[in-house]
Amino acid sequence: MDPQHQEWRPRHNPWLIAVGVMLATFMEVLDTTIANIALPHIGGSLSATPDEATWILTSYLVSNAIILPMTGWLGNYFGRKRLLIACIVMFTIASVFCGLAWDLPTLILARILQGIGGGAMVPIAQSILLESFPAQKRR
Repeated sequence: MDPQHQEWRPRHNPWLIAVGVMLATFMEVLDTTIANIALPHIGGSLSATPDEATWILTSYLVSNAIILPMTGWLGNYFGRKRLLIACIVMFTIASVFCGLAWDLPTLILARILQGIGGGAMVPIAQSILLESFPAQKRR
């Protein structure tokens, strides 16, 4: 068979890639919903008013929305695998800082970093999944 017309195959098992990628995506979605549920308790623990506490959610969503349109370009420039790993690392470190936050500004800053990592994670994960499976198995 001509080398240019050979069937494409991933270097690794696509199902293992799918599990790893989806765990990262699940982590990001879980974090978004858990902050909504815990917001009154977080605000009370940090002595923040309800208006101040909503910045915990808003900072995450704004940073997430800013990075989302840039994800395609970042993936092409740095590589999808590198970008996904960097997003997971950034998201995880920011999550640790969220847990260790001693005041509201620190928590908001950590949530901004978390939103940047999480915002790029979902579309890159979808791209990697699309590339991991051959066309006939994507149905």
